[in-house]
Amino acid sequence: MAHTHPEGQPQPEGHICCPETTTSHPNDPIPSEPKDIPHIQLPPIITEHRSDSLNSSATSLNYTSSSNPDSPWTPATEPHVDNEIEELKDEGLVAITSAPPESPRFPDQLIPSDPEEVKKILGDGGENTRLIEKVCCGEGCCKLEALQLDPESKDYVPVVVPDNDAFRSLKLKLGPLSLDSKLTKILELPAEVLSFVPLIEATAPFESTVQKHPPRFVTPHPPYEVFSAKVHHARELTKAGAEKRTYHFDLDVTDYPEESGTVDFVVGGAIGVCAPNSEELVNEVFDLLGVPRFVRDKQVTLKTTGGRWPTIWGDEMPRELTTTRRELLTWCSDLQSYPPSKPLFRVLAEYAHAPNEKKILQYLSSAQGQAAFCDLRTGPHLTITQILNAFPSSQPPLNRLISVLNTLMPRFYSLSQDPMISCQRDGSGCRRIIEMAVTVHETPNWRGGPRKGVGSGFMERVAHKAIAATADGIQPLTLDLRIPMFRGLMANPLAREFCMDGPMMLIGSGVGIAPFRGFVHRRLRSDNVTNKVWVVQGIRDSLLDEIYSGDWGVQEDKIKTIVQSRGGQHEYVQDAVRHQADIVWFLLNALDGRIFVCGSAKGMGEGVERAVVDVVIDKGNLNAEEAWAFLDGKKKEGVYIA
Repeated sequence: MAHTHPEGQPQPEGHICCPETTTSHPNDPIPSEPKDIPHIQLPPIITEHRSDSLNSSATSLNYTSSSNPDSPWTPATEPHVDNEIEELKDEGLVAITSAPPESPRFPDQLIPSDPEEVKKILGDGGENTRLIEKVCCGEGCCKLEALQLDPESKDYVPVVVPDNDAFRSLKLKLGPLSLDSKLTKILELPAEVLSFVPLIEATAPFESTVQKHPPRFVTPHPPYEVFSAKVHHARELTKAGAEKRTYHFDLDVTDYPEESGTVDFVVGGAIGVCAPNSEELVNEVFDLLGVPRFVRDKQVTLKTTGGRWPTIWGDEMPRELTTTRRELLTWCSDLQSYPPSKPLFRVLAEYAHAPNEKKILQYLSSAQGQAAFCDLRTGPHLTITQILNAFPSSQPPLNRLISVLNTLMPRFYSLSQDPMISCQRDGSGCRRIIEMAVTVHETPNWRGGPRKGVGSGFMERVAHKAIAATADGIQPLTLDLRIPMFRGLMANPLAREFCMDGPMMLIGSGVGIAPFRGFVHRRLRSDNVTNKVWVVQGIRDSLLDEIYSGDWGVQEDKIKTIVQSRGGQHEYVQDAVRHQADIVWFLLNALDGRIFVCGSAKGMGEGVERAVVDVVIDKGNLNAEEAWAFLDGKKKEGVYIA
């Protein structure tokens, strides 16, 4: 049912009218309605009906686990779709309701009954294939062939699956796969692009820094190297019982080298952290591959045939470097952040000794195993150790495994203060300090319990050491804790659009509020922020996870609105945007107004955009199309920054 505007005009379906309330900015007149708003003629909206991906729960197009061989196959919902829906529900953005189905002109779903129908839909590639790439998992998931049973075989015996928890956690559906199954289009074995060569000349003993700092060739932006920043202080911002843990860090960058131009740490800027794989994870990979302990830390010559690896953004070229196997696994190869690839399964198949494991790995590299492979890519991310544990007979040489892994990339974190004014006296001078906040990212682990992200897990390990030292009366600086980092060179929109004057609203949820603390600190240097800066902070429960409470340098009740999704009124930041509609409308039309948004783009960011559009519809007396066009224009003008 359409909402009704106070003046009696019907409002667009789905539009939420903004409440008529007294604003916190009562003395400023509301600007006149914008003139000359373009009326854009949009083409008719075509609804795309996409079918679910070919999920391996069917095991193959002609195979069913049902007792009735004629039972129809229904694709299961993709796991990541369920996760996204739950995320949106948690943000208060969607409500799942049941409605009677309309009579579509065309079927809602197109379910091919055999591979030939798939080929009829896709053709031989080209434009048709490109149109559906956005719903494929990649690696050719939309091209598959059925696994055929041998009609002459009366003694069909399915392949014996590995009997271990890691394999069971993959939840693979193999259908009628047997050791005799004919597999086609198995991926060719990837070329050997790197090798280890013993050092020709004996070298002097070297002191390894593998647990503290990356090797010199790990360069984020050559010729500048990764800087080893001392941890000056660390503390936990959230309380015990919070759903997510957030930590604050003070890093000493006094000795950060000068770079060309006027590059410097800025308000709203970011730093890149080169986080290593944990020592436990690296040792487990070594153990699973059977790499002898005496060679793990032995220096070798690494030769590559091309590409950027093991650098981050170096030139693509052949390389010859002196390193150790541990350095490469610790700092250069991502062991847990990316979904598995066909080249990975093909390499594992090549070196699998057990016939059943080799067949399954070949199946995942073939046309017949596309559906099962697609499930692995679109489901929860798998770690390399999980896959190696699932297929214990496969122990490829380390250089072959590394060649099919992704590069371990830096993690970027926003600064949470004004880096131009922050310093710490140490008796002899002022040490330059930058501050940042990190929330620990956790996902389910196949062994039970949570699995931490590479970057946030590393930062939490460092924080625990610093916090424990502080509790024992020891200065963290004496522990020589280090964070490998570099000054972010990204075109960060928060840093680019920040201005020293003009009214602005800062909207953030969770750790996304951290950079706005720096905004307020900088503005306080030149002016009072009351009635000029408005902060909307979204949290779950103010008693547990409100970060930087009392640490903004101002009377927070005059500039900040706290919105709790689990406590208080059970509201979200988009609700606060609608409650402060007059201020939002004022900022959108002010000559130097700004609205900054920082947080989850998928959940909170989209919700805030819809709330702003509701404000524009109500205050500007526009329809939905005009309101979205108006907001798009404000984005281009740098008024709305997300």
